[in-house]
Amino acid sequence: MKIEQIYTGCLAHAAYYIENKGEAAIIDPLREVQPYIDRAKLDNAKIKYIFETHFHADFVSGHLDLMKKTGAKIVFGPTAKPDYEAIVAKDGQIFEIGDYKIKAIHTPGHTMESTTYLLIDEHGNEHGIATGDTLFIGDVGRPDLAQKVVAELTQDLLASHLYDSLRNKIMPLSDDLIVYPNHGAGSACGKNMSKETTDTLGNQKKTNYALRANMTKEEFIKELLDGLTEPPGYFPQNVMMNIKGYESFDNVMVNANKPLSPKAFDIAANETEAVILDVRHQSDFIKGHIPRSIFIGLGGNFAPWVGALIVDVKQPILLVTPEGKEEEVVTRLSRVGFDNVIGYLEGGFEAWTNDNMEIDTITSISAQELAKDFETKKDVIFDVRKEGEFVAEHIEGAKNTQLNYLNNYLSEFPEDKTFYIHCAGGYRSVIAVSILKSRGIHNLVDVAGGYADIKKTDIPRTNYVCPATLK
Repeated sequence: MKIEQIYTGCLAHAAYYIENKGEAAIIDPLREVQPYIDRAKLDNAKIKYIFETHFHADFVSGHLDLMKKTGAKIVFGPTAKPDYEAIVAKDGQIFEIGDYKIKAIHTPGHTMESTTYLLIDEHGNEHGIATGDTLFIGDVGRPDLAQKVVAELTQDLLASHLYDSLRNKIMPLSDDLIVYPNHGAGSACGKNMSKETTDTLGNQKKTNYALRANMTKEEFIKELLDGLTEPPGYFPQNVMMNIKGYESFDNVMVNANKPLSPKAFDIAANETEAVILDVRHQSDFIKGHIPRSIFIGLGGNFAPWVGALIVDVKQPILLVTPEGKEEEVVTRLSRVGFDNVIGYLEGGFEAWTNDNMEIDTITSISAQELAKDFETKKDVIFDVRKEGEFVAEHIEGAKNTQLNYLNNYLSEFPEDKTFYIHCAGGYRSVIAVSILKSRGIHNLVDVAGGYADIKKTDIPRTNYVCPATLK
């Protein structure tokens, strides 16, 4: 069966292209749809259907633009109520792509409309299942996202539905089926996803905790909900964009294509409520940046961090990028719903310095420098890694102020002492420093190289702390 996984690592997202006899289908497309159109052209195929496994929370789907550009019909599973024309499939309804068949199997739990698509080849053989966020490799979808949109839903109720869907709809299927999930490791839509992006259903029955034989519903709900963290704030906004519709990607690109001279950029920053977002490498940001700008570098998990830290997808944004990267940045922002880029600094940061505009810098030291006179610093070290990373191992006496929730910790940073911030490798700590400096907190020092370099020193460390003692 001709099916191709189109994987986007920065979002840990998988879309699927299926083609037979000149007809094609796309499952869970990303916001920019031209790559799917171009792929179909290579086969001289017409895109007939766009299958959506559910209303996504972690990205804005390209389904509407793809429908407008190709005439393909959008398909959702039962109970979906989009605010635009779409086919709401019945449980068991079959769609044809050439001689292939795609069967909608309603699998509520991650969301109520969540649907798995059974892929059947030209010989009538069941080939695989596109599971969306119902079943991942090594995990299943978290059941607490839909409740942020539909008040009467609870995570326990959704988890109960998911248990039934897995036991009654997925697990009875053939072990030979290939599982094609919507996400891999790194996505916030699950807890323990594997780095592998496909597997057989039979192997998942053996290795995936959520498919364990003889698991009771109560056990399933407890294990599924254990350790869930608060989802990023932009998730419900992406859901509503996927339900109600959004600005076309082409218009977003046109609106963002506004090169601004340093002086014009400065005026725009002062006259609007725009966030200045600097996406260069952290080492460049440390050496010099526009005062009060926020660093979130393209080299890390860029879009998810933007969504977690800026939160409001309607927030106006001014960009500072390496020259030639403007289109990539706007594209990656739009994937998570941030469509309101109002311009970018023409000529990049070099143009800013050439015009003798005001700059700011970050004080940064090595782990070896942190180790010197450590006794005088040990009470003012802040670790912005995730709780799980901190619990596994950390500097003795360090405080865990997770980057995801940095705004909740602002009162904890001392006003009368210099304090030190580190993460795992140096990316997240610079994000944290930039946010704190934008809040007027400047008595801080970044630890370059993060915990990876700290472990190479004689700084005392501990490998366990009771989670109940953490904020």
